[in-house]
Amino acid sequence: MRRRIVTLTVLAAVLATSLFGLPLAVGALWYFRTHTTSALERAADSTAVVISDALAAGQPFQVPDNEDGAEVGVYDPVGHLLAGEGPPTADDVVRGVAASRSDMLNQKVGDEDVLAVPVLTGARLTGIVRASLPRSALTHDVGITWLVMAGCAIGAVLASWLVARRIAARLTRPLEDLACAATRLGEGDFSARSRRSAIPEIDRVGAALDVTATRIGETLERERAFSAEASHQLRTPLAGLRLQLESALETPGRDPYAAVRAGITAADRLERTVEDLLALSRERRAARAELDLPALLAELNDVPLPDHRQLRLEIVDPPPVRASAPAVRQVLAVLLDNAVNHGEGAITVRARDAGGALAVDVLDEGPDLGERDPFSDHSPSGHGIGLRLARSLAEAEGGRLRLSRPDPPTFTLLLPEAPAS
Repeated sequence: MRRRIVTLTVLAAVLATSLFGLPLAVGALWYFRTHTTSALERAADSTAVVISDALAAGQPFQVPDNEDGAEVGVYDPVGHLLAGEGPPTADDVVRGVAASRSDMLNQKVGDEDVLAVPVLTGARLTGIVRASLPRSALTHDVGITWLVMAGCAIGAVLASWLVARRIAARLTRPLEDLACAATRLGEGDFSARSRRSAIPEIDRVGAALDVTATRIGETLERERAFSAEASHQLRTPLAGLRLQLESALETPGRDPYAAVRAGITAADRLERTVEDLLALSRERRAARAELDLPALLAELNDVPLPDHRQLRLEIVDPPPVRASAPAVRQVLAVLLDNAVNHGEGAITVRARDAGGALAVDVLDEGPDLGERDPFSDHSPSGHGIGLRLARSLAEAEGGRLRLSRPDPPTFTLLLPEAPAS
């Protein structure tokens, strides 16, 4: 691109110089030709004025000098050279003036420009003044002028080349920076940023690329975090299935069909969890219809619990909400799994009206959590991964998930109440 910009600029400069210089060169040639004719005319006329009286009286005379450097000769009407410089006998120019007696004549003779004028006394032709300049003088003046013009043209093209190189470097350097940033972005470096160039159009492209890099980085980070959290979430139904199968193995007299049915139920729950996570990760959530909360809470009864743990469900006049059922199901599954693995005693799930919002409390009889942040990556009790997933799902539905009470440990899911239709 840089070479193309320089080439186009130089071509434009050559074209502009040619369009301007060629007519100017022709004008310079015409000017010097006119100037030569004017110089010859001045020399001949001034000489004719000086010698006219002497010619009329037949007295001797001398040809005066002229400032234009022309050779001046005076001829009698017959064509003999009387004074000055010129051919001894009249040439065609002098004879032409002698024949016409009143017309000035200008012609090229050999390598000279020749002009002749008649000298009249009344109606009588008393002589002819012949002035000449060598063509080499005209060629010299025109050549010097054309050389100066050619030098100026070359200088203009050279200056255009230098300016084009500078402009091309200024225009292409930001584009090269953008290409490098795009390459780094394609290689997975989402921290790549392009430098600003003070060129609005290029800077807008750079800003758009920076925004894209930021969004891709954030999206990829969310996807990685979601994958890690989702894999953790899948362990719960797998652990339940393993627990049921191990319990069946340790109880030889137990009905095998009951163990198979329990395993199928656990497998169905695992399949539903996988489908929910896939739908949520691809953002193909179902339309936000009114949430069937009692049905979702009833599904918690299918979750296998240790023999010494109990699950209590309480529904206290909850308000209607609009939310994704898979998202809420996964949040409740995380909270219940957290209570089973890190809590003690009976587990209570309570749905209630929280004044313009639905609150779902999940609490157990475990020890006081104190000042610990269960959502942290470094939670010593191992709460963090699943709870972070649950919190992100709740926030995606416009709600909140928080530790509402450390003792007894109580997690509360808040969802905004559906507006009245």
